[in-house]
Amino acid sequence: MTSTPAAPSSAEPAEPAEPAAPSPAPDTPADAFARSAPVRLWEDGFAADPHRYYAALKAQGPLGWAELAPGVPAYVVTDRRAALDLLRDAETWSHDPRPWESTVAEDAPVLGMMRWRPNTLFSDGDAHVRYRRAFADAVDLVEPADLRERVHRAVDILIGRFGPVGHADLVADFARPLMSLIFNNLFGLPDSESGRLEAALGKMMEGGVQAAEGEAEFGAYVLGLIAAKSETRGPDLTSWLLDHPEDLTAEEVTWQVFLTLGAGHEPTANLVSNALSRILGNPDFYTTLTSGSRPVMDAVVEVLRYETPLSNYGIHFAREPLSFHGVWVRAAVPVVISYGALGHFAERESGGAHHPGDASHLSWSAGEHSCPVKQHTLLIATEAIERLTQWLPDLEPTTDRDRLTWRPGPFHRSLTALPVRFTPRTPDQSGDRA
Repeated sequence: MTSTPAAPSSAEPAEPAEPAAPSPAPDTPADAFARSAPVRLWEDGFAADPHRYYAALKAQGPLGWAELAPGVPAYVVTDRRAALDLLRDAETWSHDPRPWESTVAEDAPVLGMMRWRPNTLFSDGDAHVRYRRAFADAVDLVEPADLRERVHRAVDILIGRFGPVGHADLVADFARPLMSLIFNNLFGLPDSESGRLEAALGKMMEGGVQAAEGEAEFGAYVLGLIAAKSETRGPDLTSWLLDHPEDLTAEEVTWQVFLTLGAGHEPTANLVSNALSRILGNPDFYTTLTSGSRPVMDAVVEVLRYETPLSNYGIHFAREPLSFHGVWVRAAVPVVISYGALGHFAERESGGAHHPGDASHLSWSAGEHSCPVKQHTLLIATEAIERLTQWLPDLEPTTDRDRLTWRPGPFHRSLTALPVRFTPRTPDQSGDRA
């Protein structure tokens, strides 16, 4: 397996129809990217060793040439300055993928994560402002103390399941079902529906042959949720979106929920499991964590900075062809921000020295589309880890961190499993939850 296989001819956009027209840019596919085959982010090897792939991208300059799926090319930004220039320039760049969609096969496995929908992520201008305002207002109705209680309740349910056994997989038994429980609760569905959410999103995020199936399952889940809340409101995000003064249609609410459930569940589950793998794989860190002398937030920020759970996303499209940081970028070709590459090279430049509280990463993105719920996400992740380690203070990994495996897919950094053992314990559900 090689990270730079031969480039398929379809990866290069067609040359201009008018041969006499002067070239407006110094680089064309014939000289810049054609010299390097696309780096295949869809290969299994990318999950196993992303740093090798990031190095291949970085060697091409601030923007590298990659494939997100077979025959689906993209520019990938690996330079921090280039990333900020792009993220903060809404005039030059659009989030609307519809021109690109017409160029890819209908069964392309990345469409579940990239196709246009009328929501905050894929909108520009007034539409984006309207959708973002409605969502932010709804989230503001979730009080921190209430969210903390929801997290504690979900953790206690899960520990009640695996705590008496003395061993668990903190991905399959904790991080992923935890987010399903929390987000089911926040959006207004019962715990019994959490398994459907978890399974559907897992398939969609990984891409590959299961992507379309996962997208369909997730769509059915969201449609059922909207139907239930349209009939009977409740104290939940879905109901608040339906009743918001922006007067979103049921279809618009459907697509806001489709986005925010996916964006909330998967990256936050990965954030928790990635942080736990770092904590438990470092005895000095875990000892200070359980004693209270080092906060969980240190580990969470470390993951966001160096091993971010959504490693390649922030997808943009040039409104018109242009030269950007020395590369001729064509319209209707995705430009992806590699938050994973930015973190990898930042860690190399720091010499592995971690600075607690340093939040200079770009995991929350930047500009008009920066994450509107980062405080809620941090609260969920830190409270979940703290509650878990309070109940089970002697968690011990049974696999060395460098032998852990990762789920395939071009977009995320997600462990397949995090096996641990501990002294069996059953939480007292009526005990103190402060």
